[in-house]
Amino acid sequence: MDSFQKDIDERANLALSNKFELLLFRLGEGQHGGNSELYGINVFKLREIVPMPKINRAAGMKSPLLGMANIRDQFIPVIDLPAVTGCTPQTGLNLLLITEYARSTQAFAVESVENIIRLDWSQVHAAESGVSSRNITSIASLNSDEYKGELALVLDVEQILYDIIPSGRKVDMAAIEGNTNPLKPGAVAIVAEDSKVARLMLEQGLKGMGIPVMMHSTGLEAWEKIKVIAAEAKAAGQPITDRIGMVLTDIEMPEMDGFTLTRNIKTDITLKHIPVVIHSSLSGSANEDHVRKVGANGYVAKFDVKELSQVINKALEGAVV
Repeated sequence: MDSFQKDIDERANLALSNKFELLLFRLGEGQHGGNSELYGINVFKLREIVPMPKINRAAGMKSPLLGMANIRDQFIPVIDLPAVTGCTPQTGLNLLLITEYARSTQAFAVESVENIIRLDWSQVHAAESGVSSRNITSIASLNSDEYKGELALVLDVEQILYDIIPSGRKVDMAAIEGNTNPLKPGAVAIVAEDSKVARLMLEQGLKGMGIPVMMHSTGLEAWEKIKVIAAEAKAAGQPITDRIGMVLTDIEMPEMDGFTLTRNIKTDITLKHIPVVIHSSLSGSANEDHVRKVGANGYVAKFDVKELSQVINKALEGAVV
């Protein structure tokens, strides 16, 4: 397992060049038989990998929740990932992936772990039109000698957790009651977020704040839209901030990540005054340092709508992270 425990700062530095590392693992035979498919999760979400420990099953707990595991004196819920994806392990559930995600810690039981590979986000493509599973957010094209021509299905952890614990993922609209639209009249917020459930929650929260939104599932899609609106604003003799009041972006997205999107905006002379807030499940000081480096105006971890509202208002007032 030591080979999988790399230094987190090294991985954080990859984000500044639109790269990341993907942990590859297998869950067993698929619903329709055949070879075991490769699945992936961003290493940033991974705290550690441990052999399957004793699982304590609580009364009333149903699949895909297996129970609770004591990992370093912390009781963590364990999710049967093959059950979530419809796979059948051939050798059993042998390992736990301990993940830190959106202010919570959970463990995913898997059959086997294969490797960690380094990818450019341009090798990752949105899965919405090509994969029917609601639990897959994107497809990674692997070009290493070992995996040449293979694809890895990248899990939508937000969707999985929302489906298992929906009551913990509701948008607390009462927390932003009385908020008024802080943008200029006629301006919209551009949102980039690859997770379907996260887009829904963001749209609900922003509309609750009175902020009109344009939703995009990748950083590249958002960037292309920003350039179109910028050209329209220039032709009309308007500053871009009359059209785009702010950009709210996730970090990890197919085709172009949030750091690259932010850097593109902040290094463009016509766009640099657009406030940018980064909203991500990837927490920690390394990410917050990168937020400053790329020039974002705010950073908030998923998902607290009150905190999101506060960070947006602070960013729009011109505060720097």
